[in-house]
Amino acid sequence: MADAVTSQTIQDGARHAILKFTNVSDGTGESAVVKVDVSALSADPVSKAACTSVSIESIRYSTIGMGIKIFFDATADVLAWEIPADYSDTVDFSDFNGIPNNAGAGVTGDIAFTTVGAGAGDVYTVVLKVVKQYG
Repeated sequence: MADAVTSQTIQDGARHAILKFTNVSDGTGESAVVKVDVSALSADPVSKAACTSVSIESIRYSTIGMGIKIFFDATADVLAWEIPADYSDTVDFSDFNGIPNNAGAGVTGDIAFTTVGAGAGDVYTVVLKVVKQYG
């Protein structure tokens, strides 16, 4: 059996995308699972350029029993934010256009999650608002 996970795109506009993720764990957890695949986001409506990266503008989350590490995907993933277990909050980085992807070699532009301390019945809900960049 595996964790029961869902991913939902709430909005995928020209500048922003809003995505919701849930996990009900069976105890196995997730390890470096890509949650935001920039190649799946819509292209710029004017230039038709593909989305190549995103900055994290805000994170809304609730966790019960497990934490989450949010990474910018690369050859060596770069930690973007850590969400503690048993906590709910909203963090907003819009004052400075979000946390930019600062991953180095092998950067994909994607965002991945790794759960921390997942046990059977633990859950999370995360809503990410990201700012899209085009290549």
